[in-house]
Amino acid sequence: MRFRSSKVNEFRLWGLALTMGGMLLMIIGLAGIVFDWGKAGRIIAVIFMIIGMVSMLVSMGIYFWAGMLSTSAIALDCPECGRRTKMLGKTDRCMFCKTILTVDPQFQPTAENETAAGQAVPIEPNRDHEHKPH
Repeated sequence: MRFRSSKVNEFRLWGLALTMGGMLLMIIGLAGIVFDWGKAGRIIAVIFMIIGMVSMLVSMGIYFWAGMLSTSAIALDCPECGRRTKMLGKTDRCMFCKTILTVDPQFQPTAENETAAGQAVPIEPNRDHEHKPH
């Protein structure tokens, strides 16, 4: 069974993986020039540098997207660990203890498909940060 994280952390993980993969591809591509493989080495370097650069640009887009999603996420206190976490959609997991969180009882998991992360607890989002009219 895969132990999942919160949605915002998943996006950030993919962004980090693409960043590291892009840098690795660019370093591998430089081997064609460093080890002096001639004209074929230069072609390999160009191909790997372009693929690595595209991977880095995609990771930048993912980080930007995760940041925009994070600004509109509901901030709430986790009922298990008590720490402040962000929730995207109707169900998500705590960023710290991985407890399943939901604001809609319809999406509360049943006993047979619960994970080791804990029981899902329907919670009310903390809206203290929102502007209240006078």
